[in-house]
Amino acid sequence: MELAYIPSPSRGVIHLGPVPLRGYAFCIIIGVFVAVWLGNKRWIARGGRAGTVADIAVWAVPFGLIGGRLYHVITDYQLYFSEGRDWVDAFKIWEGGLGIWGAIALGALGAWIGCRRRGIPLPAYADAVAPGIAFAQAIGRWGNWFNQELYGRPTDVPWALEITSSTDGRVPGTYHPTFLYESLWCIGVALLVIWADRRFKLGHGRAFALYVAAYCAGRFWIEYMRVDDAHHILGLRLNNWTALIVFLLAVTYIVVSAKKRPGREAVVEPGAEASGGDADGEGEGGTDADAEKAEAGSSDAEADSPEAEADSSDAEDEKTASNEAGSAKKS
Repeated sequence: MELAYIPSPSRGVIHLGPVPLRGYAFCIIIGVFVAVWLGNKRWIARGGRAGTVADIAVWAVPFGLIGGRLYHVITDYQLYFSEGRDWVDAFKIWEGGLGIWGAIALGALGAWIGCRRRGIPLPAYADAVAPGIAFAQAIGRWGNWFNQELYGRPTDVPWALEITSSTDGRVPGTYHPTFLYESLWCIGVALLVIWADRRFKLGHGRAFALYVAAYCAGRFWIEYMRVDDAHHILGLRLNNWTALIVFLLAVTYIVVSAKKRPGREAVVEPGAEASGGDADGEGEGGTDADAEKAEAGSSDAEADSPEAEADSSDAEDEKTASNEAGSAKKS
């Protein structure tokens, strides 16, 4: 008999009259709002305009949802296109099933389109929103709890997850709550990126790459614990291989980028006034703006000085001529 466990909700949807409120969708929506809110604060601190992150998110979020769903359907096609399955279920995103790999890939494409329309460098935008994305994943993983899905091996630890549903091959019992493990890991990743960005002044996409690498490291061991059906290659689940490859690519990017483009972008949004701070609020953006103004003022002063000398010289010539004229009259 288990002394303690995490209970699963009896249902994942609540109806307010004819309107269904689904826990999975609710978690995703909250996560998006958190990502945009935090990304906006970091973007302003880097010298960007308020509202820019939300404007670009209008492109990134739909692309991300489509990409996440496509990755899930393609890698788990047997759930929708095998015998006895209804292919229409592939469009029922509210029932769960988003692949983070596809969400990030296509979401990045949407963000690139939004950034290009505003003349903003995508790496700078990615650095600003990276911690928010990790927090959004931490919140979104609780959608799996509402759907009683993506749990780990059977266990009797005090924090075990109780599964009560027997649909789609589930076996009621207590299992490792891998959704909780990943949620906590994502919170740690977000805090790591915020700290590293403050400590090392990460720029040119390196904060985002750090988020990717750190997430992949955790996803590898969490994925290894899961027991849901998945394709295997050389004894490892497909997502394990994906996490490993993406981790290596992210680390390589950090190393190469640091050598080729050290430091941080001086300007993240053309035409935006510096708002007085960088990602850690120390005022680096304001300092750069003041320096530019000071240089401009100095240049103006230097440009004006010859004119001032010329005016002074003209005045002396006029005074001399006047004195000579007066002397001539007296003589």
